Amino acid sequence: MQISVNSGRLTFLILLLFSSLFVQGQKNVIDQVVAVVGDEPVLRSDIEFQHQQALMQGVDFAGDMKCHILEQMLVQNLLLEQAKIDSIEVSENQVLMTVDRQINEFINRAGSREKLEEWLNKSILRIKEEQRELVRNQMLTQQMRSEITKDIDVTPMEIRRFFRETDEDSLPRMPAQYEYQKIAITPKISQDEIDRVKGRLRDFQRQVREGRDFATLAVLYSEDPNSAARGGELGLTPRANLVPEFSQVAFNLRDKNKVSKIVETEFGFHIMQLVERQGDRINVRHILLKPKPAQEAIDEAREVADSLVSLIRKDSISFADAALRFSMDKDTRASGGTVINPQTQSTKFELQQIQPSIARQVESMEEGEVSDPFLMKDQRLGTDQYTIVRLQKKTPPHRANMIDDYQTIKRLLENKKQEETFKEWVRKKQHDTYISISGEWRNCEFEFDGWLK
Repeated sequence: MQISVNSGRLTFLILLLFSSLFVQGQKNVIDQVVAVVGDEPVLRSDIEFQHQQALMQGVDFAGDMKCHILEQMLVQNLLLEQAKIDSIEVSENQVLMTVDRQINEFINRAGSREKLEEWLNKSILRIKEEQRELVRNQMLTQQMRSEITKDIDVTPMEIRRFFRETDEDSLPRMPAQYEYQKIAITPKISQDEIDRVKGRLRDFQRQVREGRDFATLAVLYSEDPNSAARGGELGLTPRANLVPEFSQVAFNLRDKNKVSKIVETEFGFHIMQLVERQGDRINVRHILLKPKPAQEAIDEAREVADSLVSLIRKDSISFADAALRFSMDKDTRASGGTVINPQTQSTKFELQQIQPSIARQVESMEEGEVSDPFLMKDQRLGTDQYTIVRLQKKTPPHRANMIDDYQTIKRLLENKKQEETFKEWVRKKQHDTYISISGEWRNCEFEFDGWLK
């Protein structure tokens, strides 16, 4: 693994975030400003502890790693300086949510909240406060870099020329790729179960009216794994990012002390409470409960799925028609069950991009083969469903080519142009920015010459 200005910058930012905890937790490091970019200093302690963490994580870098870390920090400070000039801002709510996620990761690594506090000799609240500035700077850096390269585009003619002029050995080796269709049969929910869930939510409404804290109830009972630990808070969210039924009720909330009516969405049943609203963005806390199917409904869904497989294998109905008529997966039903890769917007998936329960099926299937029904959990909704998959095509491992991997070659060219644009920006920014590096670090072999102007 390498830390580099381009592909490794995410690794570097994660490393920077994690190592900062060590910086704050140690007391024997004598701090020294080793460089200044504009108004932003670079501290020796930051470099030393990032180096320590890189060694602990087994980072392999051909060269002086400390010099490389210094240059990465100099580049980051150039971006922060420009972000100030351009008045680039990041959402404070997003900063806090990111800090919470990172702290949870650290707690998992340490084994418990208490062990992390003992290790760093400070409270979780203190750790979070110290992390906020670092996370904010990371977000500003990422947003500023995106601004610099946002207008980069490539034409089909450029892509073809890039492919012709690239040595075959320089093209990536593509792993096996799979294209598949799926049908999902979801067990029906009884009215009694729906009434039970609504009854629990009405009881929560009553408890809040009587003075109980909504956030505490969310932590204890909400079935939304992404928000329950935060007291049900979603964070400031644009209206367009919320399902219509939810957003309609959320944006009609006016009183922060009141609880909404019960709202049904594809995820289940919710109640919510207003936290804040800023224009077309809103932050609410909510409690989600999901009705559970009875065993009889699960067995019935299995029977339906078994019947469909039998009909498809006998050619009594095509897989596409069966998906259109019977599948309960709204994302694939209209396309005859064909699944689109959300990362590439193509129909091709590498095995690790496919949900494991499906990947285990398609890996051993032949083209055109239809699987037996199997029970799995929908990743988006979190509901159980019987799934049937059909392998449409399997492309074996190969060197990238224009026929099978056009989008991959396009991304390679886009990345190349973005990197060239960014490097040119760094060189120009070096010329226009006050930069000072202390003597002992001036012997570093930097990628960019302009630091020692």
